Amino acid sequence: MRLHALALLVALTFVQSDLAIRAQQAAAPLGDEQIETFLRTARIVRTRGAGKGVTGSVRATLTDGSLTHDAQIQIVDERKSEFRGGKGPVEFNFRDSWRFNVAAYKIDRMLGLQLVPVSVQRIWNSNRGAFTWWIDDVMMDEGERLKRNAAPPDNRCWSDQIRLLRVLDQLIDNSDRNLGNMLITKNWRIWAIDHTRAFRYSTTPRNPAVLTGIDRNVLARLEALDFVTLHEALHDYITDEDIRALLSRRDGILTRLKSFGDAALYERADPALGCLK
Repeated sequence: MRLHALALLVALTFVQSDLAIRAQQAAAPLGDEQIETFLRTARIVRTRGAGKGVTGSVRATLTDGSLTHDAQIQIVDERKSEFRGGKGPVEFNFRDSWRFNVAAYKIDRMLGLQLVPVSVQRIWNSNRGAFTWWIDDVMMDEGERLKRNAAPPDNRCWSDQIRLLRVLDQLIDNSDRNLGNMLITKNWRIWAIDHTRAFRYSTTPRNPAVLTGIDRNVLARLEALDFVTLHEALHDYITDEDIRALLSRRDGILTRLKSFGDAALYERADPALGCLK
């Protein structure tokens, strides 16, 4: 009887130890490469409507046996000679594509922004699409923040994020940044989602007046962008014409920011920390 109890105690100890290890692994932040692998290979166990947006996106629960997490799936890939959205003007050569989600993520990482969640290409229901890491710990979007009149705990940190997001949107010519696709986590970190209507055709920044500052390191990476590097990373998602337009907008962004001199430069805190000390 005592031997049986001892064996049971040893077994329970191993189980508890295994659970502790799994808890530690779950708590440890995953790197981009780990998340990419998970999004590409994990099994889909459940899908439902994402709840927001007009592109028919789906929220899916994925598991690889040890990790379970949600992803946003978007398979929209439309091209129209003319398009009128809401009360806006007619847009010619309109494109709305999942490919731009992946391109926006890759450009974000080239610049070291860490504002766009990981997004990869994957087949779903016989269609190519973007699987994007679902952001946890979201307390509100920017629209809800404004309704609540909620002030960030660190205005400087918040402003630094906003200025970098504006640089990104001007660079990728994002025509669809809105209050609902700026997510805010509980540590006041901004995540920018839904870039299917980015990469329009402007060769100059669409709204240069919003560009007022940039992190020094991001500026150096922005200056270093070149056609060869961008083509190698993005040729599956955007065209060479898109890349040339992006580089032209980049030059306009640099001209605008450099007109402020050193006053436009700052050093951002670690983006993973958000705006809570």
